[in-house]
Amino acid sequence: MNEFVYWNPVKWIFGKDTVNQLRDQAASYGEKVLLVYGGGSIKKSGLYDLVLKQLEGFSITELAGVEPNPRLTTVKRGAELCRENDISFILAVGGGSVIDCAKAVAAAAKFDGDPWDFITKKAPVEDALPFGTILTHAATASEMNSGSVITNWETNEKLGWGSPHVFPKFSICDPHWTLTVPKDQTTYGVVDMMTHMLEQYFHNADQTDVQDRMIEGTLKTLVEKAPDLMKDLKDEKLRETVMFAGTIGLNGMLQMGYRGDWATHNIEHAVSAVYDIPHGGGLAILFPNWMKHNIDVKPERFKQLAVRVFDIDSEGKSDREAGLEGIEALRAFWTKIEAPERLADYDIDDSRIEEMAEKTLFNGPFGNFTKLDREDVIAILRASL
Repeated sequence: MNEFVYWNPVKWIFGKDTVNQLRDQAASYGEKVLLVYGGGSIKKSGLYDLVLKQLEGFSITELAGVEPNPRLTTVKRGAELCRENDISFILAVGGGSVIDCAKAVAAAAKFDGDPWDFITKKAPVEDALPFGTILTHAATASEMNSGSVITNWETNEKLGWGSPHVFPKFSICDPHWTLTVPKDQTTYGVVDMMTHMLEQYFHNADQTDVQDRMIEGTLKTLVEKAPDLMKDLKDEKLRETVMFAGTIGLNGMLQMGYRGDWATHNIEHAVSAVYDIPHGGGLAILFPNWMKHNIDVKPERFKQLAVRVFDIDSEGKSDREAGLEGIEALRAFWTKIEAPERLADYDIDDSRIEEMAEKTLFNGPFGNFTKLDREDVIAILRASL
């Protein structure tokens, strides 16, 4: 493996009724709070009222309506609210999109200029408002990392960025508040967290036996438990397992000693920047086709995944044959939990493939397991139609 430094300053507060710790956790960051949330599901579930009760005596300003693919315009609106109301602390209550937006708002509130400049890495983030999270949708691990993805709808660009300044101060993860997540969003969450692990699994370092087993074990647990959750969305024990897996999936623990691939995320960002589709849905369509496109880079890696996660019998088969069976098993599993299979499921045809391919090449050829160029991306997109 490669040399690494692991550092994660997030206070992870996990378990039932942990929202009751909110007041104590927020108290040291000042009394002027920007409350960030999405479409209002937290009001239907009762979480909104509980948060306000916990923050009684605080001055609350609200940034509501954060989009599933959070937009730059919303980030700018949030930063302006911070300045107008002298906000001292941000609280994100929601899933990964809400938390991603809160990270960008926290940085933008302290940034003199257009926040798109730090999202496009034209300028550094040098400071940010402190913020915390209450997670309501297990998927992205944004609650315990310093990454964020923001969409500029005016230019049809969706870009990932990050900074050590935007680690949450604390994240409260109570699986009870994920019970109202609908079936399709639950599916997208499972796919998203699995692809995070798969992106990290495909790397070029050696001596990663421990990390391999950690990823394989977490993936296998999701393969076993997610179908049961789809049958009973109110099973709090299963929600707890999935929530834990989602955070572990991208809080840095699984990628110590190497750098994963991340090419499929780059392609999906281009697709959803143009068509505004659910991130997890796009990944479910694209990732198996990325795997097929690149199986010959290191077929033994694909075989290992197939055997250890999907119990593929490799007796008498080449690494490539066993690996292909594993890819089909992954596709079958995602189909079983009702994830989309083709871009056509979102009424996407080949009319804008060239445009999407160009958007993936923002910084030139990309990917760490193997580099993809324009022709590779077009091939993967066409295979996904």
